[in-house]
Amino acid sequence: MTAYAMEFGNLLLRWLHVIAAIAWIGESIYFVMLDNSLRPPRHASAKSSGVYGEMWAVHGGGFYHNQKYLTSPPQLPADLHWSFWKAYSTWLSGFALFSIMYLIKPEFYLVNPGSDWAWVAALDGWQASALAVALLAIGWIVYDQLCRRISPNMERDGVLSLAVAVMMVALAWLSTELFQGRAAFLITGAVMATCMSANVFFWIIPGQRRMVAALKAGTAPDPLDGKRGKQRSVHNTYFTLPVVFLMLSNHYSFTYTSPHAWVIMALFIFAGALIRQYFVLRHSGIHQPAYPLAGVALLALAAWLAQPGGIAPASGSAARADGASMADAGTALASKEADMQIVRAIVQARCVQCHAEQPTQAGFPTAPLGISLTSDAQLALHAAQIKQTVASKYMPLGNLTGMTEDERAVIAAWQLP
Repeated sequence: MTAYAMEFGNLLLRWLHVIAAIAWIGESIYFVMLDNSLRPPRHASAKSSGVYGEMWAVHGGGFYHNQKYLTSPPQLPADLHWSFWKAYSTWLSGFALFSIMYLIKPEFYLVNPGSDWAWVAALDGWQASALAVALLAIGWIVYDQLCRRISPNMERDGVLSLAVAVMMVALAWLSTELFQGRAAFLITGAVMATCMSANVFFWIIPGQRRMVAALKAGTAPDPLDGKRGKQRSVHNTYFTLPVVFLMLSNHYSFTYTSPHAWVIMALFIFAGALIRQYFVLRHSGIHQPAYPLAGVALLALAAWLAQPGGIAPASGSAARADGASMADAGTALASKEADMQIVRAIVQARCVQCHAEQPTQAGFPTAPLGISLTSDAQLALHAAQIKQTVASKYMPLGNLTGMTEDERAVIAAWQLP
């Protein structure tokens, strides 16, 4: 009952996270569209009152007339609309979900025994959890320092964009070394989402508060506050699509279990940014199909790299399962039926504790991703996915059931139905 309650709570928390994210991203994309759709005011009265740009729109059976003042509107209403709680709610609900899903069970989801770095492979669960949280903070600090040092006055944003792109590639590679594949994709997305929320918390909203305070005091606001807020808002809009992909990627194991996982991740990040660039330019009246076409090319390359493939046996010893039942594995693999029998024995010993209609493994009220492996029909249905996740050592989670290298080799050599 406790496991079910946690699972249902997980569902509600995930729903809250999605609701908050839709509200935040939707509003953010709207304001980027509005900002890029502004045109110089047509009437002298608007120009004399300090209007920087305006946009006329029709929607929902009515007409809208939006006007933007850079720093000094003639009057400031008491019911000024602020946009920040949606950003904070998204991050807080996301971190809570990350804690329940990953930080509470780090030995299952975070620890990366296949890392090339011995100290990473030897991490305990709590150490992996601490490292994951530290990476969120370090990612923000590095990103923020790049912004401060490369383009403090928002005059070298092109160079800054290249530096942030290099940071994202480095983060993609580092995360796949430190954590298991699915967690690596999620944590990379969480670092980007942390930067987005921190931009709002540390820069955009404080700058806007200083501008409002200056107007109320009858003094001229610092124009750098507006420029800096615009800079960080622009960064946030380019982070948006990559973050959405990285949050969804945990449903598609062929991305994070590939030996090229960090390259695939980087390609998706850049593809998302290119697609977003197309829409940003489109709002300004510029049609540049080269951007989405370049994004599609990157996605095609990612698809090619992510193709499921087998692995060679890990050792020269004869493939075998537990005890004498695996002694004749070499000859048994010649027959698909015998092949299925051997695979069935391995799955029964190592996988069905979680992947069953009623799992026996504590903490799993239902089969992960709804995949049950208790029948030959189910094994055949998920055969390619089984081969891939077992070969990558992502499954069993944390190798809780002690699957051997020889058993992994048997799965790798399994002739698909």
